[in-house]
Amino acid sequence: MAVVDTASLEERPAEEHHKPGGISSSLLGMVLFIASEVMFFGGLFGAYFTIRSAAPKWPPPDTPHLSTLYAAVLTTILVTSSVTMQFGVWSIRKNDQRKLMLWLAVSLLLGLCFLVGQGLEYSKLIGEGMTLSSGVFGSTFFTLTGFHGAHVAGGACFILIVLLRARSGPPPRHRRDGLLLLALRRRGLDRPVQHHLPAPMTQEGTPG
Repeated sequence: MAVVDTASLEERPAEEHHKPGGISSSLLGMVLFIASEVMFFGGLFGAYFTIRSAAPKWPPPDTPHLSTLYAAVLTTILVTSSVTMQFGVWSIRKNDQRKLMLWLAVSLLLGLCFLVGQGLEYSKLIGEGMTLSSGVFGSTFFTLTGFHGAHVAGGACFILIVLLRARSGPPPRHRRDGLLLLALRRRGLDRPVQHHLPAPMTQEGTPG
């Protein structure tokens, strides 16, 4: 009987063997990774506000103009990509492979648009003389936005990998953590870290 029972178990689909009893290790790892990123950017913002509070005037004289409208457009693109990623999560839950690939492609395109927009802004500012070594404002600006851009680039690479894997067919239920991990990472810093916080970074005045 033991042999018969073992054989019957081996014939069952893999999904029946997989009965998670809580959060998976990969999902937990991503949550901890996002938490570490939030703390990292929190430290950067803390340093920025400390530097600003000690400055006699902010932004410093002769600082190139940063367009609030341009930053708002890039922020809208980035937040929209988080929404389309959520649509992708809903699609995979409904086993809709076509819509999953559509929303992944849209999210990837939006992420690339953000990176191109950030690159164009960098080119403009560098052409106007603002660099990482041009002063405290340039250092804080390029450090904050540079690390955030790296975060977005990493997310775009992750989306591309998931999109390529999705082309081979919908993953089984117990292997769908990858998309959820991607959605979590994609949304993890879009809200706490907007493009370059144009209002506080460019607001004129002296520390109170």
